[in-house]
Amino acid sequence: MTNPINPLVKKSPLARQTGQDPQFLCTVQRPNGRPVNAADPRSTRAMVALMDMSAVLGGAASHWGGPSAFAELMSATHAVMFAQADESKKPWYELFSFVNDGGHCENGLYALRANYEMSGVTLEELKSFRSITSRLTGHGESHLFPEGVMISNGPLGSAFPQSQGLAYGDYLQGSSRVTITALTDGASMEGEAREAFAAIPGLANQGKLGPYVLIISDNNTKLTGRIDEESFSMAGTFSTLKDLGWKVIDLKQGHDLQACVTTIENAIESVKANPKQPICIHARTIKGFGIKKTAEAASGGHGFPLKKPEELFDFLNEIYDGDDVPSVFTNWAKELVDTAGSRAPKSPYDAIRKKIYGDTKADKVQVGVSKALIELRKKGFPLISVSADLPGSTGVAGFQKAFPECTQDIGVAESNMVSMAAGLAKQGFIPVVDTFAQFGVTKGALPLTMAALSQAPVVAVFSHVGFQDAADGASHQALTYFAMTCSIPHTDVYALTCADEAESLVTQAIERYAEQVKAGETPNSVVFFLGRENFSLSYGVKKYELGKAQIVRDSVKPRAVIAAAGAMLDQALVAAEILKADGVEVAVINPSVIHQPDVETFSRYLKLCDGRLITVEDHQLVGGMGSILSHALLNAGVSLRVRSLGVKGEFGQSAYTAEQLYQKHGLDARAIAQAVLE
Repeated sequence: MTNPINPLVKKSPLARQTGQDPQFLCTVQRPNGRPVNAADPRSTRAMVALMDMSAVLGGAASHWGGPSAFAELMSATHAVMFAQADESKKPWYELFSFVNDGGHCENGLYALRANYEMSGVTLEELKSFRSITSRLTGHGESHLFPEGVMISNGPLGSAFPQSQGLAYGDYLQGSSRVTITALTDGASMEGEAREAFAAIPGLANQGKLGPYVLIISDNNTKLTGRIDEESFSMAGTFSTLKDLGWKVIDLKQGHDLQACVTTIENAIESVKANPKQPICIHARTIKGFGIKKTAEAASGGHGFPLKKPEELFDFLNEIYDGDDVPSVFTNWAKELVDTAGSRAPKSPYDAIRKKIYGDTKADKVQVGVSKALIELRKKGFPLISVSADLPGSTGVAGFQKAFPECTQDIGVAESNMVSMAAGLAKQGFIPVVDTFAQFGVTKGALPLTMAALSQAPVVAVFSHVGFQDAADGASHQALTYFAMTCSIPHTDVYALTCADEAESLVTQAIERYAEQVKAGETPNSVVFFLGRENFSLSYGVKKYELGKAQIVRDSVKPRAVIAAAGAMLDQALVAAEILKADGVEVAVINPSVIHQPDVETFSRYLKLCDGRLITVEDHQLVGGMGSILSHALLNAGVSLRVRSLGVKGEFGQSAYTAEQLYQKHGLDARAIAQAVLE
């Protein structure tokens, strides 16, 4: 830039390179002939396996396939960045901006940092991965680990577009810093990513970006299976990158460390010499590489495939392929075997739950969703399931297995999923979309609005609400899901508490949808929110009805009314039992419908307790169920004394269970009981 613009002075919190070699290393040659010691990719895979097993024993999900695919590429990238930084005697982050947009691969980067002893990360700290005490969250989060994460990266395809801002900022200030972004083939399906695919070379061609290198790990695999078999081939997308203005380097051997080092450093030198020509390294990788079974699996071992720590020894031996496994890893595995039974957190409320529910079976709310959809299709309702790679988590997998002809996985593309469903609605089908709540209400927000505006209603099943997606961390935790959907016109919003409610209300909503269409009317879209963990299959409610609240715990003379929806109902019922032991009676009401509260039911019970109302939700207090309910009651002239429990303008973090986060944020049963007493 002719006249650089000086930005505000900001000290980078990122940790600089240590100047020392990795503890576990391989020596390879740089293009200039100099040797460089890079992190041994096998050690990365070993640490990822051990970290994942620690998390699994704690009750959390984890990821193996993605970081194992990226191991050589990330080892090479960091070896080159650190070598060039050491030569220039500068911190690496003054020469490079590194962004990871494969969020589920972040544990591989934690392993790298521990290998280099960077950012204060040690092998010991890796053992608490995804726990509530750790800064090493499920996906890379800048607000908790600024020493190691520049841009938070949970939702796929979101960090890559932000990286173009880094490169544009370098252009504005006249910096030659190189931006390097790691991207997955699945993330490349997102609309945000496709916009950046076009914008980055377009801006670079005008001379308005700093040097830019993109590294794509392409293994034709997403969470549920092969991309080209379940959705559509991405080959066409990648073949267009050259026409968009990228210089594409085809790295066919993405697991050859020497080839990765040579390719990446040559690409860096090329974009330094010509920033107008950004480079995309299209690397062919194998998801789950290092373990034959996961490499051959349809999903590439997306989660962690082992259930018992005793299986780790064979797993580590296969990773090292005949070479000795470093003793530090076998000792860690032995430690996991010895402590397996004590790693899962115990709930302080288990005895109370036993008293409340007895032997009532617990399971996922998703069971009811699947049952309703299957029965409705058997009756001839024209249901079409449009998914975005998460049907096994949201409850529609059972329907898709039963009716594959009524199913289309659109890939990792939530916005496109909702928009496609709107088109189906205009044709007379009843489209059902599904994803995690965080992605549905953010990436799907505009399409949901446009569906309503186009009179093209959809049925949405958005799971893992609030802190229910505990282990994945803040980026996956939907804490604004009511606020982002309840104000969309012609959209009904429900929070499901159990499988019985899910089966009943999903059935009623779709039956009503069909009746209204047959009558020449336009139905509302219906959004069903639900949790992730297991809950009682039934809370003893005799009748579920759309638009009506449910009295889950009755009282003729309650001290207060507790309003709790969705996953929080269990905590409210435990709180009621705690209060009963102290001689305090409360009524517990499930609002069920969120956007237009059942004022009549609430006002009837509030009259019994002088208007004392406690609302509780794992949602931001601003715009949440509590504010919507309170506002509706006040507008109806109901006298209130309200205490609302919710999230106070904060993000979440990883934890083994949602209850750990409820406790931390003052939303668990004892906090509810205390609010009643106060």
